[in-house]
Order: sequence, then C-alpha cells, then structure tokens
Amino acid sequence: MRRLIPILILVVFGTAMYVDFWPGAQFVVLSNPNAGFTSQLDTKLGLDLKGGYSSTYQAQCAVRGGVNVCPSTSDMAEIQTIVENRVNSTGTGEITVETQGTDRLVVQVPGAANPETIDSLVGQTGQLSFIALDRAIYGYMNVATNPAIPTPVAGTSSLPVVGTKLTSANQYGAPMFGGDQIDGSQVAARLDTSKSPSQWAVDLVLKTDASTAFSTWSTNNTGSYFMIVLDGTIKEIPFIQEPITTGKAEISGNFTVDSAKQLAAVLQYGSLPFPLTRLTSSNIPATLGKSFMDQTLFGGAIGIVLVMIFMLVYYRLPGLVATLALTYYGIAVLALFRIVPVTLSLAGIAGFVLSIGMAVDANILIFERTKEELRSGKTLVSAMEAGFNRALNSIIDSNVSTLITATILYFGGSPAVKGFALVLIIGVATSMFTAVTVSRRMLRMVVHQEFAQRAWLYGVTDEEFKARAVRMGRREARGRV
Repeated sequence: MRRLIPILILVVFGTAMYVDFWPGAQFVVLSNPNAGFTSQLDTKLGLDLKGGYSSTYQAQCAVRGGVNVCPSTSDMAEIQTIVENRVNSTGTGEITVETQGTDRLVVQVPGAANPETIDSLVGQTGQLSFIALDRAIYGYMNVATNPAIPTPVAGTSSLPVVGTKLTSANQYGAPMFGGDQIDGSQVAARLDTSKSPSQWAVDLVLKTDASTAFSTWSTNNTGSYFMIVLDGTIKEIPFIQEPITTGKAEISGNFTVDSAKQLAAVLQYGSLPFPLTRLTSSNIPATLGKSFMDQTLFGGAIGIVLVMIFMLVYYRLPGLVATLALTYYGIAVLALFRIVPVTLSLAGIAGFVLSIGMAVDANILIFERTKEELRSGKTLVSAMEAGFNRALNSIIDSNVSTLITATILYFGGSPAVKGFALVLIIGVATSMFTAVTVSRRMLRMVVHQEFAQRAWLYGVTDEEFKARAVRMGRREARGRV
C-alpha cells in the first residue's frame, strides 16, 4: 500500500495540472458523466461575480371538473420546488427560484450557456400519459411470424404522427396510466450502446398498480401499438414486442443528450399542478462585477502568501513542506471545482478560504507534535512518524465534524448556502488527503537527507538535539555492557 501512495499523489497532481492549465482541456464532468472524457472544463462563477440569465413565469389557471381553478399559495410553493429541482438537474448550480406575487415565478441561473434548455425545463408541465391504440383500428405488428422482423398488419386507420398535439386528452382513447404512476427515483437518461449508432433513451419504472395493469395488457396485446404523450404532444409510438411484466419501460427516439436529460428531469420530479407561461426573460449583469472579483483574488493571494511566510518563518523546514503541500492542495481543489462542477460565488470563495485554514491547521497540529517528540529524545524519523500518528486523531475529528456541519448546510440551505457548503466539503476532504499523505510523504523523503539533520530546521534547540544524542549514547553503552 505504501508503494502505491506516491503513485497516487503523482497521478492526482498530473491530472489536476492538466485540468487546470491545459488549453482546451477535456475531462469527465460529474454533472454529465455519460459524455465521458469529452466535456469542456471551465470555472463556473455565480450571479454575483459573472451574471447570468433571468426569466419570469406566470402560473395559468386551469379548468378542472368544469370549474376554473387558479393556483393557491401552496400550489406556488409546490411549483417552486419542482422547478428548482428540474433546473438544478442541469448541473448549473446555485440557481435562484423565487415566487413573486400570487402567481409568478422568477428563475435566475448563473452563467446559463443555454437559456432555451432552462426555459424548456421550466415551461413543461410534465403531464405524461400512456395510451393504448386499438389494434383493430390502427393495426399491429405480428410478432409470431418473426420476432426479429415482425410482419406489420394494417388497420382501418393509419397511425398518428409523432410530434403532433392531441386535440383532446381522450382523442385516441382514455390513458392507461399517467406520470403519477411512474417511480421518479428510478427515472434516468441512458446512452443505449446496444444500438448502432448509439442512441439516448429514458428508462423508467412503473409503480406497482400500473406495473400490474401494464403487464396484463401487454401480455394480451403483444404486437399492439401504444402512444407515449407528454404535455399533449405525441413523443413516441412503440409496439409491444414481448410482454412487459417487470414494470420497466424505455422511451427512445431521436433524443440528444440534452433532450434526454431534460425529459428525465421532468419525469423525475413530477408534473406541475398548473402550466407556466414565460412573461419576460433577460440577461442579468454581475451584482459585484469584475473589479470586485479582482480585489477578492488579490486579497486571497495576499492572505495565502502571508500564511506561507508564517509557516516558513515559524516551522522552517516542515513549513516549507507545508507550503508545497498547500500549493498541491490549491491545484487539486481547483481541478475538483471544474470536474464537479462547482459554481463559485462570494459564498463559495469564503468556503474555499475557510478550507485553506483547515488545511494549514492540520499541518500545524502535525508539526507541533513532531517538535514535542523531538524534545522527548526521539530520533528525527521516529519523532516525525509519531507526530503524524498522534495528530491524526485530532485531524480526523476536527475535519469530520466540519464535514458533518457542511453536509447539513448543503441539504438544508438556500442555493447560496449550498454553494458555500459544497466548496467547504470539497476543500476539507482534499485538505485531509494533502495533510495525511502529501505532507507525510514529502517529510519522509526530506528527513533522511544529510542537510536536514539540524535542530534549527525544526524549531528546537541544539541542546535538545544533544540531549537526544546523549540518551542514544547511553542506550548503546548499556547494550555493550
């Protein structure tokens, strides 16, 4: 295991350098892992630092049971939650969704590169229905002749055209079931590589009642067509090749990666109780601006340099190791910000600065324990190992408690608080790696060198080093006697 650690350190460093500094670098982005190593990497900035895109929507009244019903306060709260989940599924991060008045919703997305995608996610009501087509009218596929290439059997009417809108919900018959019968936790966009060329599809799983009903119908109607209708538009007309008894279904067609993920997000988080109509949309400028960003970066650089100077002056050789480890930490964290990706707002930058303090704190604990071990008479190598081992519990306890707090903030906070918490989680987790592995590995290499065998390099006096030598000499003499 010890032999693998230096390799791991070098691999992480090389990957981070490529992600951070290679022009036009492409790598895996966790918000879109299906794209593989072809995603463009960029540092995302929040509304306060870069600006973004804003749209205002109005919830429309709907006729239900012959009565015109308008959205209530609770309906608007439900719409706000659904829209926030949908837009957040794009991986943009730190979105702002707020209700305005009694029937309006304002959506602000930082640095939105594709506002049309956001609009389509927000604007879709998400009403999904599965409608069986009568085989006597619309024909069917005779699977019995050849399951691989079934024979089409014509009906009295041609099949509906995919992409057309229904004139009424029951134009082709009552739906077998709707989107409320789909298990949202198991909806996912998937690249189907079994087809040539590969095609995007959306997998879904029906709830128990719908699954049982669909199993019975598909068993008795093998070869029959059925329609998948979303918001009144026919999305697909597949046929039953074999009985579907597991409740699993697939929506395929001419999907792109964006449209497949968009449909999956709409189905996953449920349909809107009332349709939304976009009223206005516009680009919004950064609330703080470039000058503030420059000042923030300048101030952060000064702070980091001062910390490095303190570590060098007070801890000397271990301080130099900590400075190099801190540089490694900064490069690795920036790479993770791009890979996740993280949207850096002012709150996110604050979380990053706090995580730097945690990274330095871990090194200080290690170096102070090492000095204590040196003063107790241990050799340099033994003191260094004991310093790391004895400080490890304190480092783990402090970092784990911070991670628990940050996790609570992430799942229970506003978008800005979530951004702060996510940056802090990444920073603290990375700082544990650099303090426990990178700093330790570098010190292990250094302390065996001849130039490192000097007391002042570790902040202890020559007398304390001499006391160590005297103790060692007495032990050797007793051994000879």
